[in-house]
Amino acid sequence: MEEISSATFVFSRQTKSLILMKALTFLLAASLFTICKATPLKQQEQVISPGVVLYNQLKIDAAFPALEKEAKSGNTTSQYYLGEAIRKRNGYMTPEALHWYESAAENNNVYAIIQLGRFKSEPCQEIRDCSPSKKTQAEWFELANELVLPKAQKGDPESLYLMYEITLNREWLEKSANAGYPTAQYWMAVSERQGEGFFLIPGKREASIKKWLLLSSEGGHPKAMMDYLQILFEEGDVVGMRHWLETAAATGDQAAISNYGAYIAHTPDKIGYPLDLVKGYALFTLLKELEDSGGIGRYVERKSEEIREKMTSEQTEKSLEVAKDWKATHPPLSFFPDKLGN
Repeated sequence: MEEISSATFVFSRQTKSLILMKALTFLLAASLFTICKATPLKQQEQVISPGVVLYNQLKIDAAFPALEKEAKSGNTTSQYYLGEAIRKRNGYMTPEALHWYESAAENNNVYAIIQLGRFKSEPCQEIRDCSPSKKTQAEWFELANELVLPKAQKGDPESLYLMYEITLNREWLEKSANAGYPTAQYWMAVSERQGEGFFLIPGKREASIKKWLLLSSEGGHPKAMMDYLQILFEEGDVVGMRHWLETAAATGDQAAISNYGAYIAHTPDKIGYPLDLVKGYALFTLLKELEDSGGIGRYVERKSEEIREKMTSEQTEKSLEVAKDWKATHPPLSFFPDKLGN
């Protein structure tokens, strides 16, 4: 990962097709302290479990024991993420992964039900390490539809989005976006950027993409903020960039924090933040907790050293308190991986 250059604002962008990449990817709300809901029908406690935090930080090995403990206690969100972690680690649906998906599904975890509906047994049958699912793909999708459709018909924004995940019908995505669901707004922007939708007048597509990204950003969606920053960079809106980069960093997004920390420490000074070496170094101190998750270890070490060389010992000491305060008052660091991942 590198900071913004004069020619390129470096943020991750979607390059795969919408169907392959679409997902409900993060934990968000107006307060920026929300938990992934086990089902659109039941609001869970607004606390992110330690296992899910580690999963979102891509610390999969460390996440396993925490997720397993939580899953065995009956936490359906952790059951779902444990299934995700096992499946991704092995590259296919193992019997253990299937067990945890089905455990979550039995408690009406719609995300688990959707993943079970997408599950095809051929890969694990080839490896001869496969257990049959308790339902067919069609039966899982039927169950998901039964749980979600009634609330979608009443206009519930998340349920409208989940109907899109179930049916792949873009009309549901648009309805959810228009109902104000930030994740749906983000994916509307992604889909339009990839050529979906009809725009006859030149510039209308770009304007619509910008509109959806702004709405999603205002709803607290970190990835939308990062993509919106790209547009602001291209437009030369430095004031807007300063605002949205700081806002994105406050969500816990590791890419936003690394850029924000570098810029407030003028390492380099790209968008005119007041110099704040103490806070900049504090943010990179926090990023070190991710170790080499996502391959960021070398970048964080190099940037940390570059900032520290500008500081006095007193400033370095003070930065530890700033880091402690940030950690206590902000959401956990996260890569915000797709919740309904491939």
